[in-house]
Amino acid sequence: MGDAWQALVDRQTDGMAMRIGDEIPAGAALLDLVQAMADRPMAIGQIGQTLDGRVATVSGHSHYVNGEGALDHLHRLRALVDAVLIGGATLAMDDPLLTTRRVTGPNPVRVVLDPSGRALEDRKLFTDGQAPTLVVGPYAPGRSERLDCGASPDRILAALRERGLRSVLIEGGPRTLSAFLRAGALDRLHLLMAPKILGSGKPGILLPEAATMASALTPQVSTYPVGDDLLFDCRFTAPVA
Repeated sequence: MGDAWQALVDRQTDGMAMRIGDEIPAGAALLDLVQAMADRPMAIGQIGQTLDGRVATVSGHSHYVNGEGALDHLHRLRALVDAVLIGGATLAMDDPLLTTRRVTGPNPVRVVLDPSGRALEDRKLFTDGQAPTLVVGPYAPGRSERLDCGASPDRILAALRERGLRSVLIEGGPRTLSAFLRAGALDRLHLLMAPKILGSGKPGILLPEAATMASALTPQVSTYPVGDDLLFDCRFTAPVA
C-alpha cells in the first residue's frame, strides 16, 4: 500500500497525514479507496441512514442520523477527494460548510447542483472563502463560479475532470445521490447504517420501481463497524440500469 499511502500524504496540508489503519475506524476501506483513486477518476457516493432506510423524519429533521464516528468518516472522505457535490435542496435546508473541520486534511472544492437557480446568497459556502465553490446551474451567487455543463451526472463529472477534479464525493441529498446512482455514474457508495428505526420519514435512495427481486442492484460489499454504526462499502462494476 505504499503508493496509496503516498497519495494520501500528498492530499494533506502542512505535511500532516491522517492516520489510517487499525487506529481509524474503517481504515481499510479508506486505504482501498485511496488506491482506487490513484489508478483512475472516481465518483464516490456517501449516505447515512437508519435501519429502515430513512435519512430524516417527515418534517426533514436529520441531525443526526449517525453517530460521531460516522461524521468523522464523512470528513475523512472529504479530505481524500478533490471535490464534494450536493444538490440545491440540501444547500437550502442544511446550509452545510462541506469542509474537513473534524479531521486533518484539505478542504475539497465545493460543487452545488442547482439547475433551477434557487441557490440562496446567504449560504455559508458562498461567503466563507474556505474553499472554491462551483455552481452547476444558471446562477452563481456570492464568491462562487458557474459551471455550465448541464445537469447530467456524466457531463458534470466530465466537466469537473476537465478542471483537474478527478475524485468527486456525491454527498447528497437523496435525490442527487440517487440520480448519480441511477445513471451508473458511481464507482463506490459508502452507506453508513445507524441502529435506529423511524418507521416513517424521508427515504435515502430513490430509484425506479423494481418489478422483481432480480432487478435489485448487487454491488460487491464489504462491511466495517464505525462506532455504533455499520459502514457498507459498495463497489459497482457495471452501470446501473
